[in-house]
Amino acid sequence: MEETRKKGFFSVEIESKKHLTNVSISNKPHERVVIEGYLGELSEIEMIENVLIQFKGANGVLRIDLSKDELWQKLSEEKEVE
Repeated sequence: MEETRKKGFFSVEIESKKHLTNVSISNKPHERVVIEGYLGELSEIEMIENVLIQFKGANGVLRIDLSKDELWQKLSEEKEVE
């Protein structure tokens, strides 16, 4: 599964639009898209099949295509820079 998945996938699921603070989508193809809001109090962080990290909050869920190995690698790179 890991080889066929698209790198960088993410999804955001928010319980209500009242938890969003900014959604900006341009009609121009190369302009930035911004989605900001509040997940609320974090209740769970879960690895799904070692290819997806999921953050569950009181107001919604954020899922990011990131394996445990990739996460630890990026965290260790950050420590080396400091």
